[in-house]
Amino acid sequence: MRFTPEDALTQDEVESGLSAVIRDGMASMAFTTLTGGPFLVAFALKLGASNLIIGLLAAIPPLAQLIQIPSIYLVEKIRNRKAISFTASGVNRLFWLSVAAIPFLSSIEAGLSFLLVAMIVYSVISAVSNCSWNSWMRDLVPQDRLGSFFSKRMRLSTGLGVVLSLAAAFYIDYWKKAFPNVELYGYSIMFAAGSIAGLVGVYFISTIPEPRMATGEGEADFFRLISQPFKDANFKELVMFLGSWNFAINLAAPFFTVYMLKRLQLDMSFVIAFTILSQIMNVAFLRIWGRFSDRFSNKSVLGVSGPLFMGCILAFTFTAMPEKHILTIPLLVVIHVLMGISMAGVTLASGNIGLKLAPKGRATAYLAANSLVNSLAAGVAPILGGRFADFFAERQLSLMLKWTSPERELTFQTFHFQHWDFFFLFAFLIGLYSIHRLTRVKEIGEVEEEIVVHELISQVRRDMRNLSTVGGLRQIVNFPVSVLHFPLSVIKHLKTGRNALK
Repeated sequence: MRFTPEDALTQDEVESGLSAVIRDGMASMAFTTLTGGPFLVAFALKLGASNLIIGLLAAIPPLAQLIQIPSIYLVEKIRNRKAISFTASGVNRLFWLSVAAIPFLSSIEAGLSFLLVAMIVYSVISAVSNCSWNSWMRDLVPQDRLGSFFSKRMRLSTGLGVVLSLAAAFYIDYWKKAFPNVELYGYSIMFAAGSIAGLVGVYFISTIPEPRMATGEGEADFFRLISQPFKDANFKELVMFLGSWNFAINLAAPFFTVYMLKRLQLDMSFVIAFTILSQIMNVAFLRIWGRFSDRFSNKSVLGVSGPLFMGCILAFTFTAMPEKHILTIPLLVVIHVLMGISMAGVTLASGNIGLKLAPKGRATAYLAANSLVNSLAAGVAPILGGRFADFFAERQLSLMLKWTSPERELTFQTFHFQHWDFFFLFAFLIGLYSIHRLTRVKEIGEVEEEIVVHELISQVRRDMRNLSTVGGLRQIVNFPVSVLHFPLSVIKHLKTGRNALK
């Protein structure tokens, strides 16, 4: 294990390091799949968590990223990002074993309190690791391969996550039926397995070489260093976009699982099935989005995938009118298909655009400042959601259309908002504002979103022709992709409004 930064890396060392980054990504995905997401929410609900607690669990990780600001000083002082990432990741993933021990505590109340404390400790240590990791990757991964490399890493990791999610869902259902009196112990075993998988990733981190940090980052005063990104007009626009975007996403996304479990009364197996469907579409489109981000720009990818994802959030409000209806399941299928397609582009491009626009030699400060704003937005949103959940539970907003004739009287319910629907609506509106902020960001290579959409549809049709000659299958895949025309009208209206204001 070499922890000394290198002045120069050979091409073979870079390629070997990139392979290790991918392996770590897969191990990390195994860790997060088995210890987070719907499984963590279901575990908290079994412990008796309220809406506010669910909101806090979603808010703790992004708020803890604020620790990246003092972490800049740590990185600048030690100047060994590999050692920091290795140590923090190892401690963190080993620490999760304490969460697996929660069902063995004396009471459920104590277990819920310990879960909150454990999430805080885990998230703070993760923030330290992320600060050094982002700067490290900025210097290790070749700039002209950012999109294709990280799309490959995410594609392989997400593919593994799909398999593990399905296996874990079957395992939890089996354990619940076989051992109904000790259901929580089933989660303990799964969390312990996730911790072990995470430690495997720590080993791969130890094999990744580190280029020596550029001297430019250490020459400036610390407070001047962290203020530089906010004086960069273009990077400040990017921060404004990502901040408002993360607020919108985290106002709604943490409660998707709660909404389907409680409001729609779906079984956990259905929730996991929808999650897996979304992940499959995510894997299928990561390669395409990665190619487009390199060929065009990350901004162009965000300009298409962002509005589509916001449309999916708004569509959740139509899954209950006001209760579950005959189209609920088909609509959820379409929503998760489109969410998988759009989230692949959003996740890839939003991460890469920060790496690309952060100047070399000052990447640590720039990326940490970006993380600061994103963390505040992503942390405050679910807390507000959990805080006002009970308030909106007693409020409803509906619009009815009524037709009366001598023979009959017909009533049509055009929409019905209650409880979580309000959060979905607010998230959609804030998301549209964030897309407006995106139009002000400048990135080399950006093109009109119409070009990206047409290229995407053409690419999918080519892939389907190579995959199958069955016309029906092609139509099934072409349908969700054709819906991508929707973002174009949204973007055109935003640009028209902006030009009118000018």
